[in-house]
Amino acid sequence: MQAQLQQVINQTGTFILGKEHQIKLAVACMLARGHLLIEDLPGVGKTILSHVLAATLGLRFNRVQFTSDLLPADILGVSVYERDGGNFKFHPGPIFSEVVLADEINRATPKTQSALLEAMEEHQVSIEGQTIPLPSPFFVIATQNPANQIGTFPLPESQLDRFLMVISLGYPEQSAERALLAGRDRRDMLEEIRPVMQPAELIALQQQVRQVHASDALIDYVQALLAFSRESPWFLTGLSPRAGLALLSAARAWALLEGRDHVMPEDVQVVLPHVAAHRLQPAGEQTARSAEAIVKPFSEVPIP
Repeated sequence: MQAQLQQVINQTGTFILGKEHQIKLAVACMLARGHLLIEDLPGVGKTILSHVLAATLGLRFNRVQFTSDLLPADILGVSVYERDGGNFKFHPGPIFSEVVLADEINRATPKTQSALLEAMEEHQVSIEGQTIPLPSPFFVIATQNPANQIGTFPLPESQLDRFLMVISLGYPEQSAERALLAGRDRRDMLEEIRPVMQPAELIALQQQVRQVHASDALIDYVQALLAFSRESPWFLTGLSPRAGLALLSAARAWALLEGRDHVMPEDVQVVLPHVAAHRLQPAGEQTARSAEAIVKPFSEVPIP
């Protein structure tokens, strides 16, 4: 399994050059059964990363382009009256896939954004009094443009909390960008991707993540981080118990990627900016800050 995980990272790295750390974070997010939000400028590879991960993991993929006129039914599906049968038949929307890319999610209105809430939390949708389960595994990978761009609607806290991790790709380094410019078109290369893992194997790895050991001392450390966020003057609101579970789950997934069967404090520290920053409201001046800068005060918490 470890060799397969490395294959997933390596194959994805042939498309997203020089971003191995971000790729590992995205894979860890999926191993932890979480949803991923990629926040960055247009054109840095957010959509390509989603395509490649789905194809490499052998998962069915649907892409939804979020726009201001998109309706919830465009995502969930709609019941259509069939004259021949004399009844309504449900036509499932693109949400019924193993990986759903919500592209430029913050260009849709809050009403449409909220259509994803039940699907992301419960892995089901309720339509016209019926509850319909979604496929397993099920992931939402959303991309988001910076909030200062024209035509964007900020994601509400309840929506942000559904994402296990938020990552940013950033501009490539000079050598990686040169290789990108001199190489083949990445969209042409997508047609040649072969899956290195099957859905059943991914589910087995997700179950393995749950078995990664977290000692009492490690759980004490996670609790200390949660308590610090709630008591510190650096933040207006602290991390919820659900955020604590998300942090521990992501740390377990990162430990598995590193080839270990137990969580270390370093695993928690690696995933902390990407799990916690979007759930926190920094006090004071509300300027754009990186995830690492937002969680920097957590360095005051002693490491066991």
